[in-house]
Amino acid sequence: MTTLAPTGSLTIGASDLEYRMIGPAPADAPTIVMLHEGLGSAGLWDDFPEKLQAATGAGVFAYSRAGYGASTPAKLPRPLDYMHIEALDVLPKLLDQIGFRRGLLLGHSDGASIAAIYAGAHQDHRVQGVAMIAPHFIVEDISVRSIAEIKKAYETTDLKAKLARWHRDVDNAFYGWNGAWLEPKFRDWDISEYLAYIRVPVAILQGADDQYGTIRQIEIAQQECYCPVDVTEIPRAGHSPHREAPGATLDAISEFANAVLRVDEGSQGRAA
Repeated sequence: MTTLAPTGSLTIGASDLEYRMIGPAPADAPTIVMLHEGLGSAGLWDDFPEKLQAATGAGVFAYSRAGYGASTPAKLPRPLDYMHIEALDVLPKLLDQIGFRRGLLLGHSDGASIAAIYAGAHQDHRVQGVAMIAPHFIVEDISVRSIAEIKKAYETTDLKAKLARWHRDVDNAFYGWNGAWLEPKFRDWDISEYLAYIRVPVAILQGADDQYGTIRQIEIAQQECYCPVDVTEIPRAGHSPHREAPGATLDAISEFANAVLRVDEGSQGRAA
C-alpha cells in the first residue's frame, strides 16, 4: 500500500502512472476511482474531481493510464484488447497499491468500458457501484466515423497543439487510441458479456448529442445487466457531459454515489 500525496506517480509493472488524490485517503473514507477517456488524462478531468469530492465527501483518485498525461508512454500499436489488459491486469494492481477499501469506479468512454470489464470480471466486494459516462460496449458505425474524422482534425488543425498541453507524448496518446479503434478487426470488439456479471448498482450518463455513441449502448446495458441500471440523459451535451454540462453531470453522479455509499454504510452498521 502506498501513502498517497495529493499528486505523484505509482509504478505498475513497467509503467509510472501519474495520479491526483483529492480529499481523504482510502483508509479514511470511500474512494471514487476515476478512469479517463481515450484521449484523457488525470489533468483533463479539470476541476470535476474537486467538485465531486466536495459533493460526496469521498476521496477522489484520478490517474493517467500508460500513454497518457505524464505517465510512461505505451508501446504502439496498442493491442486490440488494450481495455481488457487495463481492466484485468493494471487496475487490480493499482487498487491494491493505493489501499482501496471501498467506493465506486467512475469511467468515461474507454474508462467506462474498462470499469465495466473490471466489475464484471471481478466480484470485488470493495466496489459498491459503477458510474459510466458515455460507455462503449460494442463498436458502432457512428463511433468509427467520428474517430476517423478526429484523426483528420488531429493532422490538419490545432487539435494536436491543444492536446499537447495534457500529454507528455501527444502522438503516443492519440495514435495509440485512434489506431486501435480504426483497425478493421476492432469492429468485432464486444464487452457486453461482462455486464451480466456486474453485481452492484450501475449509473449510465449519456449526452443527448453524443457524437461517438448512441442509445444502443444503454439498451445493451439494460438488456444484459441483472443489477439496477440508472440512466441519465444529459441534454445539450455531447460525448463529454462532465465538461459540456458539468452541473447536471455532477448532480447525477454525486446523487448516485451518495445513495450507494450511504446505503452501504447503513447495512454495515446493521450487520455490526
